[in-house]
Amino acid sequence: MTGNDALLVIGSGLHLYREYLLRSAHLRARALGLDLVLLNNIEPTWQRIYCDDITVANLFDHQILTDQARRIAQRRTIIGVLCWDEPLVQPAADLAEEFGVAGLSRTGVRGCRDKNRTRAALTAAGLPQPEFALTHSVEQARAAADRIGYPVVVKPQALGASMGVSMATTPEELEAAFAVATGASGIGDAPFRGTALVEQFADGPEISIDAAVYKGEYLPMFLARKRTGLAPYFEEIGHLVDADDPLLCDETLLATLAAAHQELGVENGITHSEVRLTDFGPVIIEINGRLGGDLIPFLGRVATGIDPGEVLVDIAAGRRPVLTPTRTAVAGIRFGYPEIDCVVRSIRVPDHAPGMVSAAAMVEPGTELRLPPGGYIARHSFVVCEDSDPRRCEELLDRAAAAVEFSGDPLAPLEAGAGFTLPAGLLDADS
Repeated sequence: MTGNDALLVIGSGLHLYREYLLRSAHLRARALGLDLVLLNNIEPTWQRIYCDDITVANLFDHQILTDQARRIAQRRTIIGVLCWDEPLVQPAADLAEEFGVAGLSRTGVRGCRDKNRTRAALTAAGLPQPEFALTHSVEQARAAADRIGYPVVVKPQALGASMGVSMATTPEELEAAFAVATGASGIGDAPFRGTALVEQFADGPEISIDAAVYKGEYLPMFLARKRTGLAPYFEEIGHLVDADDPLLCDETLLATLAAAHQELGVENGITHSEVRLTDFGPVIIEINGRLGGDLIPFLGRVATGIDPGEVLVDIAAGRRPVLTPTRTAVAGIRFGYPEIDCVVRSIRVPDHAPGMVSAAAMVEPGTELRLPPGGYIARHSFVVCEDSDPRRCEELLDRAAAAVEFSGDPLAPLEAGAGFTLPAGLLDADS
């Protein structure tokens, strides 16, 4: 152990999704003469080479998380806190504020995580927002949908990755959507369980923007075009990042995002905003107090050369990040889903394909994959491709995805009222 000042990392995230971040953060911290201290939910394996000090604790018990972090701060000089894991961003922000170091701010993260609070704050600020209502019963949800007008989107109050989110076009579908949303809320934080947000559907293409926030200044890094599927659900099946996307110069979009971050009290860190491009202008769907998932930041690095792991460290260390692109490419990802609920028998991804950057199986044989509403993020594989042209990149993704070989055995339907499942290995709670 060294006597260097340290950055406290709350949760490493999954190997497939987040190793590139921890590797970059490690190298940048080293360059600045800082140590990385990891507080993790499971025993480390791949994380060891990137961290100078590791403590293992049940991070999903936020009191245990806080107590362990305080113990670390008694023996190490913590000058910054990093977190990119959605369930942990609130306690991480609380700790940053307690330790007096840079962070998104306790209020800012709460405004991002609580979708009802986000809607209320942005509506009060006069920013374009769908009509919405927080509901605690199917009767309230039905009344809200009648007032707003169909179609509506029904979602948990505080979950990520589109879990429990679905569209309803009729009162009958509304009742089912409410049950799906409140059922999914059971895996979230206790204050948000059993509620559902009913929203006016914002029609239009969906994008996401990962940005740094330094002392309250909004600094966009890269923008992704989102592809969804499995309607009426909103499973995210692909993303495309173009370093030269014209929306990165759209003054209305950027001004809307900057104003939203200011209204929510976001101060220092990285955020992932999701926006619908409607006939009435850009409508913010949500702002997350962390980097994007689905390897979007990796796509951003491939496309632009901007390294989000370095940016995280710079902001946590109180430094203004350098966000000048060093590449002008297009990078995309496509996720493989089964056609039906199944037990995985085998997966084989291509070793080589035109334009392919990487490909990986995401689950092991024997894993149960259930599609919504019985399960979410039921992905068996992904492929990442790069090109200089967005259309060609999409074509390369189609070809690489078609080369994935997958087989599975059908699963019996879930019993009525059964809770939904996530694939083993998707959560940091899995060994």
